Amino acid sequence: MLAALLAASCAPPASGPVDPARYDQFFLWAGVPPPPAVAHAKVLYILGGEVRRGGPPRFVSLRAATPRGLRSALWLTVRSERLDWDERTWEAALRMLAQWHNAGNRVEGLQIDFDAATSGLGRYAAFLREVRRRLPPRAKLSVTGLLDWSANGDPGALAALSGVVDEAVIQTYQGRSTIPGYAAYFRHIDMLPLRHKIALVEGGAWTPPPALARDKRFAGYVVFLLRPPVRPVRAASLR
Repeated sequence: MLAALLAASCAPPASGPVDPARYDQFFLWAGVPPPPAVAHAKVLYILGGEVRRGGPPRFVSLRAATPRGLRSALWLTVRSERLDWDERTWEAALRMLAQWHNAGNRVEGLQIDFDAATSGLGRYAAFLREVRRRLPPRAKLSVTGLLDWSANGDPGALAALSGVVDEAVIQTYQGRSTIPGYAAYFRHIDMLPLRHKIALVEGGAWTPPPALARDKRFAGYVVFLLRPPVRPVRAASLR
């Protein structure tokens, strides 16, 4: 009974604003100071670099130092705005992955954060097959996904992804807010043929859709942490 009570006390709330203290998996973006809850995290997705649109492809590192001394399992997240990576881009991303692993971290693998439109999943799958080919054997592959994937994604294209990626993390937010009407996208989430997690934004509204209760591939929540708002500085009184 004690174990059951402890499990219930650590379970995410049924509904309401997303409080990081109630979760144990997080997205940690560059420039966002980690809250105390991160010290007890089981899994961290850390943004390590970006591949930006415009000009030739180039991996831009966003980390001044390699993570060290963390108990959490780590994913190196690369935010990409394009899929035409060249050899130097591949080499830079994989070099960072190796550095994180060699520093003694428990690195799960590489996550690609790319806003792949539902209609373009076939082209995205081809890119991900190349990612998988280049990854070292020990490394897993994760992707972020849009809400629309589960609602309107082509079953064949999604099935193709399931043979390439180890998990998809479905985003339920834009910017700092939960997407209105998100529940409608989850009506058939249990049909998504991928192991998947649900990404929530810190402070956003959330009520678990009923379909999650029967979703055998649902693997938990990941909270996207936000930079605290800047408080205005009051001018000192002259009196």
